[in-house]
Amino acid sequence: MRQLNGFAQAQAYSETDRLPIGGYLLKILDVKYQTNDWGDIILLSFDVVEGDQKDFFSNNYKAQTGEDKKWKGNYRLRVPKDDGSDQDEWAMRRFKTVIKNFEESNSGYHWNWDEQTLKGKQIGALFNNKEYEFEGRRGFFTNCHSLVMAEKIRSGKFEVPDDTLLKKGNGQVQSGQYTNSIGDGFMNIPDGVEDEGLPFN
Repeated sequence: MRQLNGFAQAQAYSETDRLPIGGYLLKILDVKYQTNDWGDIILLSFDVVEGDQKDFFSNNYKAQTGEDKKWKGNYRLRVPKDDGSDQDEWAMRRFKTVIKNFEESNSGYHWNWDEQTLKGKQIGALFNNKEYEFEGRRGFFTNCHSLVMAEKIRSGKFEVPDDTLLKKGNGQVQSGQYTNSIGDGFMNIPDGVEDEGLPFN
């Protein structure tokens, strides 16, 4: 075959580019309130602040060479609709749990209904593998599964959540052929599966 011009400059994908599943201490770098047709969320953008993976998302962002660079460290906290429904009761409990974990993780912090006060705060997080399917391809990416008290991460007293698998229409877990994840577990998520992020200083 002919020699490829861009081969020497191309960077090979590496498993080290993917954040390993586990528990991490995060710092919230940016907060956005987003209104959607299906409900509202608080988009929390973060980076790892301690350990071997410190600054993982900053490094990931800097390493992206395309014009559509995306910040990959995001967590979408669903805002309860406050409509009294059973589904909303679940959302309310989850929301309050996350807020309580922020209060427990940051001495002197008390939630005052201003989501911007979460910026600069630290929080623990558990990351698992999450399955995706897009245009006939399936694989896994590293997913911020839940936000927990920072002390839980520091003490090492946590369990990594099981993989989050896609479900069939009848609620059963799918089985089938999987594509191997290529490169880091964030960059290979096809457009349309995850929202675009944003860069930070």
